Amino acid sequence: MAAATTSGATSVVPYEWIKNWEKVGKLEFVQLCRALCENKNREHLIFRDLQQVIYELSYHVIRGTLKHEQASSVLSDIIDCREDMPSILADVFCILDIETSCLEEKSKRDHFTQLVLSCLYLVSDTILKERLDPETLESLGLIKQSQQFNQKSVKIKTKLFYKQQKFNLLREENEGYAKLIAELGQDLSGNITSDLILENIKSLIGCFNLDPNRVLDVILEVYECRPEYDEFFVPLIESYMCMCEPQTLCHILGFKFKFYQEPNGETPASLYRVAAILLQYDLIDLDDLYVHLLPVDNTILDEHKQEIVEAKQIVRKLTMVVLSSEKMDERDKEKEKEDEKTDKPPDNQKLGLLEALLKISDWQHAQSIMDQMPPFYASSHRPIAIALCQLIHVTVDPLYRRVGVPKGAKGSFVALLQNKRAPKQADSFEDMRKEVFNMLCHLGPHLSHDPILFAKVVRLGKAFMKEFQADGNKPEEKDRMETLLSCLLTITDQVLLPSLSLMDCNACMSEELWGMFKSFPYQYRYRLYGQWKNETYNSHPLLVKVKAQTIDRAKYIMKRLTKENVKPSGRQIGKLSHSNPTILFDYILSQIQKYDNLITPVVDSLKYLTSLNYDVLAYCIIEALANPEKERMKHDDTTISSWLQSLASFCGAVFRKYPIELAGLLQYVANQLKAGKSFDLLILKEVVQKMAGIEITEEITMEQLEAMTGGEQLKAEGGYFGQIRNTKKSSQRLKDALLDHDLALPLCLLMAQQRNGVIFQEGGEKHLKLVGKLYDQCHDTLVQFGGFLASNLSTEDYIKRVPSIDVLCNEYHTPHDAAFFLSRPMYAHHISSKYDELKKAEKGSKQQHKVHKYITSCELVMAPVHEAVVSLHLPKVWDDISPQFYATFWSLTMYDLAVPRNSYEREVNKLKIQMKAVDDNQEMPPNKKKKEKERCTALQDKLLEEEKKQIEHVQRVLQRLKLEKDNWLLAKSTKNETITKFLQLCIFPRCIFSAIDAVYCARFVELVHQQKTLNFSTLLCYDRVFSDIIYTVASCTENEGSRYGRFLCCMLETVTRWHSDRAIYEKECGNYPGFLTILRATGFDGGNKADQLDYENFRHVVHKWHYKLTKASVHCLETGEYTHIRNILIVLTKILPWYPKVLNLGQALERRVHKICQEEKEKRPDLYALAMGYSGQLKSRKPYMIPENEFHHKDPPPRNAVAATVQNGPGGVGLSTSLTINAAKLEESTTEETDKVKEKSQGAVKVANKAASATPKATTSNGNSASNSKVTKENDKEKSGKEKDREKKEKTPAATPEAKALGKDGKEKPKEERANKDDKAKEIKEKTPKSDKEKEKFKKDEKSSKDEKFKTLVTNTESKSAVEKERDKEPPREKDVAKETKSKENVKGGEKTPVAGSLKSPVPRSETSESEREQKRRKLDTHSSPSHSSTVKDNLSELKESSAKHYINHTTPILSKSKEREMEKKDLDKLRERSREREKKEDKDRKERKRDHSNNDREAPQDSKRRKEENGTTGASKHSKSESPSDSPRSNEKEKNKSKSSGKEKGNDAIKMDKMEKSSSGSKKDSRHDKEKTEKKEKRDSTGGKEEKKHHKSSDKHR
Repeated sequence: MAAATTSGATSVVPYEWIKNWEKVGKLEFVQLCRALCENKNREHLIFRDLQQVIYELSYHVIRGTLKHEQASSVLSDIIDCREDMPSILADVFCILDIETSCLEEKSKRDHFTQLVLSCLYLVSDTILKERLDPETLESLGLIKQSQQFNQKSVKIKTKLFYKQQKFNLLREENEGYAKLIAELGQDLSGNITSDLILENIKSLIGCFNLDPNRVLDVILEVYECRPEYDEFFVPLIESYMCMCEPQTLCHILGFKFKFYQEPNGETPASLYRVAAILLQYDLIDLDDLYVHLLPVDNTILDEHKQEIVEAKQIVRKLTMVVLSSEKMDERDKEKEKEDEKTDKPPDNQKLGLLEALLKISDWQHAQSIMDQMPPFYASSHRPIAIALCQLIHVTVDPLYRRVGVPKGAKGSFVALLQNKRAPKQADSFEDMRKEVFNMLCHLGPHLSHDPILFAKVVRLGKAFMKEFQADGNKPEEKDRMETLLSCLLTITDQVLLPSLSLMDCNACMSEELWGMFKSFPYQYRYRLYGQWKNETYNSHPLLVKVKAQTIDRAKYIMKRLTKENVKPSGRQIGKLSHSNPTILFDYILSQIQKYDNLITPVVDSLKYLTSLNYDVLAYCIIEALANPEKERMKHDDTTISSWLQSLASFCGAVFRKYPIELAGLLQYVANQLKAGKSFDLLILKEVVQKMAGIEITEEITMEQLEAMTGGEQLKAEGGYFGQIRNTKKSSQRLKDALLDHDLALPLCLLMAQQRNGVIFQEGGEKHLKLVGKLYDQCHDTLVQFGGFLASNLSTEDYIKRVPSIDVLCNEYHTPHDAAFFLSRPMYAHHISSKYDELKKAEKGSKQQHKVHKYITSCELVMAPVHEAVVSLHLPKVWDDISPQFYATFWSLTMYDLAVPRNSYEREVNKLKIQMKAVDDNQEMPPNKKKKEKERCTALQDKLLEEEKKQIEHVQRVLQRLKLEKDNWLLAKSTKNETITKFLQLCIFPRCIFSAIDAVYCARFVELVHQQKTLNFSTLLCYDRVFSDIIYTVASCTENEGSRYGRFLCCMLETVTRWHSDRAIYEKECGNYPGFLTILRATGFDGGNKADQLDYENFRHVVHKWHYKLTKASVHCLETGEYTHIRNILIVLTKILPWYPKVLNLGQALERRVHKICQEEKEKRPDLYALAMGYSGQLKSRKPYMIPENEFHHKDPPPRNAVAATVQNGPGGVGLSTSLTINAAKLEESTTEETDKVKEKSQGAVKVANKAASATPKATTSNGNSASNSKVTKENDKEKSGKEKDREKKEKTPAATPEAKALGKDGKEKPKEERANKDDKAKEIKEKTPKSDKEKEKFKKDEKSSKDEKFKTLVTNTESKSAVEKERDKEPPREKDVAKETKSKENVKGGEKTPVAGSLKSPVPRSETSESEREQKRRKLDTHSSPSHSSTVKDNLSELKESSAKHYINHTTPILSKSKEREMEKKDLDKLRERSREREKKEDKDRKERKRDHSNNDREAPQDSKRRKEENGTTGASKHSKSESPSDSPRSNEKEKNKSKSSGKEKGNDAIKMDKMEKSSSGSKKDSRHDKEKTEKKEKRDSTGGKEEKKHHKSSDKHR
């Protein structure tokens, strides 16, 4: 229309009219309008034309070409032309309103508004309100607010057009509705069909003009009241709906639901049921109906979140510490809240409909409603959960009846649903997977509402697991079965375990569940427990609350748990554990980790648990152990954390007492070992100790150790601290767990490998003390575990699992000691089984036959082992010891070597005492008495039988060893080398393996000696063991130190027994090859009595060993090193029964240990405790110590004895080879020793030494006597060329331990005796003017000594020629070797080739020669005992090439370390020149000294400088070298040099003087002895301290 107005052609109101409006236009316009109004013929056209005319006029106003006043005035003129003119005007305004509202020009809209305002008097408000837009009306002021107007209009329209008429059945059409109700409510049991009724309904609607919607509503109402007639009403409604719109039924139902959505409204169940059935038959759509139901989904979600928040608040309250006053306030607030909640909210219609759907088995629609809600929200409402449970009951019934019903049970009847649209019932596990598992997942933890269904599901799971185990591996079934298994595990995780948590302590359900769980591998079970413990409890508000309540209750119980109330508390724990074991055990374990005194009561209180709970406990323990947040070390990084120790202890106790599966725990330990972590071995150690009764402790007593060498019964009775009874079942369980999961050998191998791993991999950053502890723990656990396997595995099991020794060592890299430890029981089993076979084959009762069979079976079993061990070591090893000997040593145990008769006797006596006590006990009931007596008698019989069996066994073993012994030690190189190999490869590795192995090693050495084994030098062996203990002690861990101490203790025990009595010595050692002192060619039987070490010399040797031990001990104590000090204290404590025996050695130790106590009191309390402990024990042993002269004979022998010794040397050479050879393996080889010697020797020296300057040469010549040439010959035969070469390279000293200028008595001797020497000096001064008789005696002695020296010189020349002859007899190769040796010795400045028995000592060459010379000189200076003289001989016999040059080289005095090194670099010529010059100088000195000789007897001791030069102003030589070891090495060397360079006459004079001094000192001895003894004691304290300080200073200087 607007467009029409713009074009002038079609305009009804021309523009000219508007232009000349007042003149022409207004009149023309009025006339046009009137003309149109008056024309009655074309009514509808005229109406339209009028509209157009008014529209054009108005549009001119809007455009601004005409004023609105002008327009309104003209319109008022024509308003009366027609009655409907206001309506036409309103229509035009309506059109213009729409058009102007769309225009952008605001002016046009304003013009329109002004026009309408000016025309308001022409058109009524009502018409305008109908036609115009509400915003326009608001701008015109016709209405207040457009929004309110809109709302009002909508309401009016709704009222007019949408609101239904309410039929009042009593008034309007009451007859029609009455007939309808009568029709629907009649008896439907006859032939009445829905079609027939439908026809009648149609007639009623037509006849009485009934509203069809109202009729449908009535049909639904009647159906609600008659729910049993589904088959009638459903087809009726379905047919009726064909006549209605599809949405009508849904709207009517929605209207019905809305009626009940009031605050206190309650929707009837019948309505839910009708809606559910209509949904099931697809008569309505769920989505259409869902929108009519309240509450909306967002409200449900908020409500769920609110529940979780509230649950968490409850948890917070339970964990907070609330004071009593606050508690009251809390309770009041809670009551108020509960009162607020009493206003019942409107029904949740969605849940009501869901419940109805479930009841009629419409699972599909029910599931879709549940899926729209938060998880488990719907099932948390009890009616829904019960309805869903009922549906599951029905669905699984056929399958359950087929496979789930236990034998003998009938099973309750389940009413089947007649509904054809219900889910299909499950006949197989596959059917169950399709529907039932889904239903269970929606049910979740609320299966707890129906324990019967819970049991059914579990039993079905159990049945499936049986089927899975039977058919799970079939290829065609595998995929299906695995899918089903994963579904079952999901159900267990999401439904069964959470439901158990919500059940009220139902122990039966827990046991039922275990029936299924035990068929799962432990990996699956533990995974489920982990989910249950760490995730499930956070998934639902109810479970959050349950968790908090469980913890609260657990705290309550644990606070009150004591040893006294174990039973009631145990019942409470049991009750709580049936439903929530993970939470409970987690809390209990956290308490145990803090308070280890809870372990015993907790273990005792766990007896009311179910099998499932025990399994959960095992999981919780492993989880606690594996907690990554916990530190496994204490803050000091030196000890294992107490929480880990507590848990390990708890593990052992609980696994022993209750039938808990061990596989998981054992696998955990294995995995930790694989990862290189050995902390958790503590757990294995505890478990084996408690379950098998096998205890590993270093504190084991000797009695227990003795019992451990017997059979199993004796071990159990007397071998352990706690008599662990009834371990049969628990050890069987442990064995089964290990075998079933193949963990026995892997654990052993991992532990064996981890021992080194502890040091080289794990121990990098850790404290040395902790590394030692971990190593010990690893080793001890290996020994304990291996012991368990040995005693519990059958022969077949053991042999099947443990590979051969070479495979163990070479492929699995198991250390040899561990490999043999694992294989040993296998050999024993194997031999015994073979022996039994042979016995059965031939029934012969003769003992000889039995022994023969036993030996045969040994040969059969051990032959492959002999071959296998060859690959373990280099071929040259087998030159000295045979593989047979090596295998025999490693394969035997203490059980094979000796019968612990005392232990058997002791245990039998204990049992007898017990039986007597039972008889005397009047209170014990008779039947209990009888049982106890029967038990004791049975045990007694078992022990006696076991003893008898062991006696026979040991006899057989000894017979076998007797036959084998000749092939044991081949000694192709030397006997010394053989001993080295024996100690290195056999004794040392095994003696620190276990306490019983330590005893075994000592006894084996004794046995090899007793068997008179060829090529075995007992002396050498013992000497090497006692002489060099520092390195061994320093490299031990704490427990190894303890075992090494035991070994030394047993060795000392044997030695002490031999030392104690000549008869015993003669019987056990006198004629044995082990005590040969001359090492002859191999195969020599030791028949020559002269070659044996006699008893007195043996006593000297034992004293030397004691001295050596003291020296080593003091050295270790002085180092300041933690390991050295700790280990030596441990060793000393162990050997206390047999050492120290000599008083002065004991005093030296006591002083040093006392010093340690003072130094370490604040610094290292553990060392302080050890030192204090030892100190106390040492003091208690003091009364049993004896003076040195009682320990071994110290008087100088008579002259003829000395001469005989010099000539024949029966006791000496043996010493040289076996004992003195070794001399300075450690200390003597260092400059430290030389320094100490210098300091100590500067003090006072013997008078006799003044004349000793000539002695060395004489005695040297003496050394090459006939007997020594014989020795040389024998030794040369023994040595191969190879061996000689080796010896040249590794020269060793052949000196005695006195190189340090200490006596045999050890370190403390000098400390005590320096004071004594000062006293002696004074005494001599006083006593010198003696009686004439004594002077005459002195002269006679001098004369006789001259004769002696002359004889020895003659002998010397003879022996030289004998040596040369021997050299000529040697084969060419040996001659060459000898020449080489000689040349090398000359070059190196007098180094000596050791004899066959020498031990290679790791000392520098110069130091070696120095210590040798020093020792040699010391031996020659004082012939205090046969041991010394013989030692000298040995040293001399070693000097085969005794040329003049050689002697010159030997005379170089002892220099400092730096000078020694320089000398090595200088060439031979310079060396010779120097020595010659020195000889000349010293020659003069000697002459001067000779002149002063007589004066010195009368004069008092000179000052210290003179003492140093003259070497000898302190009185008598009555105390032998061993007692006064303070000779200066430098001065003595000078004397030697003099003696070497001087002529024969001078030599003879010197010899005479020496003899004379000796004889005079001998005569003075008795008269002065008592007085000196007392003075000694007085002076000891005053001088001991000073000397000790000196001693320490020098050792510190060295360090």
